[in-house]
Amino acid sequence: MKVATECIYCIINKTYELFCKYVDDEEERFVFTKKVLKEMSSYPDDVTAPFLNSRLMRILKESINIDDLYFEEKEIYNKKMLLIEEDIMDSINSSDDKLLSALKYAMVGNFIDFGAMKNIDDKLLEKIIDTALKQDVDISTYEIFKKEILKVKKLCYILDNAGEVVFDKFFIKIIKELNKDIEIDIIVRGEPVLNDVIYKDAISVGIDKFGKIVENGTDIPGTDIKEINEETRKSLFSSDLIIAKGQGNFETLYGTDANIYYIFLCKCDMFAKMFSIKKYDGVFIR
Repeated sequence: MKVATECIYCIINKTYELFCKYVDDEEERFVFTKKVLKEMSSYPDDVTAPFLNSRLMRILKESINIDDLYFEEKEIYNKKMLLIEEDIMDSINSSDDKLLSALKYAMVGNFIDFGAMKNIDDKLLEKIIDTALKQDVDISTYEIFKKEILKVKKLCYILDNAGEVVFDKFFIKIIKELNKDIEIDIIVRGEPVLNDVIYKDAISVGIDKFGKIVENGTDIPGTDIKEINEETRKSLFSSDLIIAKGQGNFETLYGTDANIYYIFLCKCDMFAKMFSIKKYDGVFIR
């Protein structure tokens, strides 16, 4: 999906805000901004927003000498969500349709996104989690998904953010309960970027109990087919069904010739317009 003009502004602004968090000097900020704008203008118009984001994040990390910018936030939100793990599983297990309920929780977990937002509003997060089962899901799409997921042999599940990954664990757990023979590859980013899940984040919440963790070899906050490693590409195209979490995975995979279900919360005005929904409404599309 080609980068939109509003995404360019958002990416530059996010990078500059993060730099200013660590650097006070006005002259250094000016030099950094020039580097960012030069880098941004060096790519063709048809690249994706996540691709551009990764390139600017590289400049930022080199400039401040910090590799994992959201290390603390990732740990905090993984721990916070693990604290409510039992309550969420009780809610899922007591529902009429455990798969649908788990899907909705996986959807609202996508709110924990430091790439799309400056800070996470914990009160709003709590409200969104508490009302997760009220999220609208297109029933016709869900019925197709349910029939498929019960019989597929191999699933590729692409993670997005830390914190959110705990809700993905619930979803995958229910999928494995319903389809005991399913083989699952769980895709994570290859290097730190924003608060996206890397290998150690996935392991820390125990999601590796339900599938094979595959690092995609990139620092892109999405799944760029041209950039991912061969192991991830093989996993994607050998799977009967793919679940892709988050806006970044949608932006990089949209139009790919594969059986993909996208799940995310709409967190920006561009996506709200695209899907004709309100901010923080859920999206579940095939």
